[in-house]
Parts: sequence; structure tokens; C-alpha cells
Amino acid sequence: MGVELTALHWIYVVFIFLIIGFMAARRDTTLICIVGIFLIALTATSSLSASISSIFNSFAYAITELLSTILVISIIVAMSKTLTASGINDVMISPFSKLIRSPALAYWTIGLLMMLISFFFWPSPAVALMGAVLLPVAIRAGLPALGVAMAMNLFGHGIALSGDFVIQGAPKLTADAAGLPVSQVIQASLPLVIVMGAVTTGCAFYFLRRDLKNGKLTGSIGLAAVPASSQESLVENEEPALLSSSQKRFFALLIPVLFALDVAAMFMFHLQGGDATALIGGTSVIILLLISMAGHKGTGLEKTTSYLIEGFQFGFKVFGPVIPIAAFFYLGDAGFNTIIGNLLPKHSHGIVNDLGVSLASVVPLTKEIGAVTLTGVGAITGLDGSGFSGISLAGSIAALFAHAIGAGAATLTALGQIAAIWVGGGTLVPWALIPAAAICGVDPFELARRNLLPVTIGLVVTTIVAMFLI
Repeated sequence: MGVELTALHWIYVVFIFLIIGFMAARRDTTLICIVGIFLIALTATSSLSASISSIFNSFAYAITELLSTILVISIIVAMSKTLTASGINDVMISPFSKLIRSPALAYWTIGLLMMLISFFFWPSPAVALMGAVLLPVAIRAGLPALGVAMAMNLFGHGIALSGDFVIQGAPKLTADAAGLPVSQVIQASLPLVIVMGAVTTGCAFYFLRRDLKNGKLTGSIGLAAVPASSQESLVENEEPALLSSSQKRFFALLIPVLFALDVAAMFMFHLQGGDATALIGGTSVIILLLISMAGHKGTGLEKTTSYLIEGFQFGFKVFGPVIPIAAFFYLGDAGFNTIIGNLLPKHSHGIVNDLGVSLASVVPLTKEIGAVTLTGVGAITGLDGSGFSGISLAGSIAALFAHAIGAGAATLTALGQIAAIWVGGGTLVPWALIPAAAICGVDPFELARRNLLPVTIGLVVTTIVAMFLI
């Protein structure tokens, strides 16, 4: 079960701790990530030129991996600008404004809706659907944009994705690796998902409410889907009168109808993940075109391009700081072979997976240690920002531990799955939670810092509960 750890693995571990330390100290991590990429490449290739080239190649790889997310965020923001500039947004949110009148209602309503939608279509398209309409409502109710991002993030990329009870992509991977029926893993994960979700979202809400009361956060904090600077430029650069009242009401009805048709299409044609996100993105482009042409008349062609440019500027501005850190962590998984070459040890399954296997191989086998180890393995494999890439490893290790302990295979498998997805699927790893951060216009690193304590508390409590269920 052991695996050979080389200098590559130890350099990666050292820089993980450096990156985490710099993030905790609120210092920029770009230089640390670039140095880490260079040293890993130099150690692997022993070539100065290849190591320098690897810095550029790693950035290109990260952008390629993140491109679809960058595009959909940019398009959604561009569409949001047309809604704001035309006044359609005010018409759309007026019904919700009557229902959501407090920060608490905003947090729990947005979170629960996000969870329900994410169960069926996964979180990224759900973020796009939710953010454009409900973000302004929540801010008016006094919930900061950061609180909105946390709610969408924890309920969607946390609860819904870690359980994945409807689509069943996650439990299928872990169950196959553990040699168990999918139904058994789902049944074992149910109490753990409930505990993890309740503890994490409850703690997050407590900390949000505390900071709102003591003035550390206010309802105006956060950039919103359209940054203030961009809104000002829109006001300065375009004629104010766009649409009549009846036209605004027409579009306010048409837009949710179009997105509802998207949801129906996702359900009918089993569109998930990237396919669902692409459908949302394409629909948003069509909405942008319709509103621009109807509102700006003769200048509609030029204004359409202007909105798209501002959307792309926003998207790349938000993703810019994340690309170097994503480039470094992608080296821990399949990105290594693409960026540097096939230079890992012979039986290696990637740096991150090797570290997880090594951890599991050196711990004593009791149910308590087994639970802690599976949580640790899940968290480590989640560091690549996928959440899904390491859950097969978690399933395999759970099966080995359960065989040695004599019980608890399904519970250990579910625990590893939950830890991997909560960490890597989009609540702690900054580039994985960018969809929620970008739609809400908040710093993804600040969102990760806000999530850190609630998620850590949740993982500790869930691990303890798992010990009693094994």
C-alpha cells in the first residue's frame, strides 16, 4: 500500500504550507506559487530552460482548465449589466423583495434554493441561475455579498455536491473504488451529509450574524454582480432611457421563462456539469442580445460588444490572481504530465494521491484513526480543486481500512467522499469556489477564509459522528 515519496512530493508539501500560511496572513501568493512551480519542474527535469518554460505552460494549462468557468461568469456579468442599466433587474427582484426582508431570511432562503437546484444540476449552473436575481435582493435585505456567496457555496458546492443523491456521480466513483453498491454508500452518507451541512451552515450563519452586529460586516460590503466602478462607467457612457415600463415587465417575465426552459432541458436531456453550464451561458448571451437591441435601438450592435467587453474584463480581473495558485495545485494531479512531462516515479498516481496513500499507510488501524485518516485523505486529495479526482482513492483506502477493522466500509467511503468534495469541490480551495465569488463580486480568497472555520468545525464533528457509525 506504501508509495515512494521523492523530493517532488516534499517540495509540493512545503509549498502547500507556504501558500496556506501566506493566505492566512492575507499576503499575495503569486510569487510563492511561481517559485514552487519552477522548483518542482527543475527537480523533475534538471533543465533550467524546461523549468522556465513550465511556468508559462502551467499558466496556460490552468487557463484552459478554468476557461469555461471564466466564460460563463463573464457572460453572466455582461447580461447582469444590461439588466441593471435597463431597469429590468428592479422589476425582476420586486416580488422577492417582499418575501426576503432580513439577512437571516436571505441567507437561509438562498442557501436552501441553491441546495435544491444543485441536487439536480450541480452547483455551477445553479450559481448562475441564482446569483443574477437574488443577489440584489439579499443585499437590500442587509446580507452582504460575501454572505450570499457563502450561502450559495456551502449549500451548493458543499451539501448538494458532497451528497450528490440525485445525479450520483460522486457516490458512483467512491462505491466502485470501494467495491460497494452505490445505494449502500448513499445510505451511509446521508447522516454524515446532514451533520456536515447543519454544523457548517449553522456555524457560518452564526459568524456572519456576529460580525454584522459588531460592525465587521455590513449589508453594503461586497461588489455585487456588477462592480460599482463598472456601474458608474455604464451610467456615464450610455443614454439613460432604454426601455418602457411595459418592455421592462415583458423582459422580466421572459428571462425567468427562458431559464426555466433551460432547467427543463437539463432534466429532459440529462444535461449536467459543463453541458448545463454551457446552456445557461448561451441563454445569457441571447438575453443580452435581445435587451441590447431592444434598449439601444440603432446603437444596439455596438452596445452588445461593449457589454461583452466589460464582462470579459471583469471575468479575467477576478480570475487573474487565481491562475498562478491554480497552476501550482494542478501539478498535484493530472496536470503534472501535461505541464512538465511523464517524470513522476514509476508507480505514482499523481503527487496528491501519492501523499494520500502514504498517509494511509503509516497510521494504526482502529476505527477512530480510520475515520480521521479518511477525512485527512479526502482533504488532501481535494487540494487539486476538483473534489472528484481523489474520491476514488478515498474509496480504495476505505475498503482497505474496513477490511482491517472488520466494519464500516460504507461509512468510511462516504466520509472520504464528503471531505474531498467539501475541500476541493468548492468551499475551501479558492479557484474551485470562484463561480460563487465572481457572481457575487467578492474576493475568492476572502470567501475561502470565511469558509475555513465553519468547514473545519463541520469536518471535525462529522468525523466524530462517523466514529460512532462505523
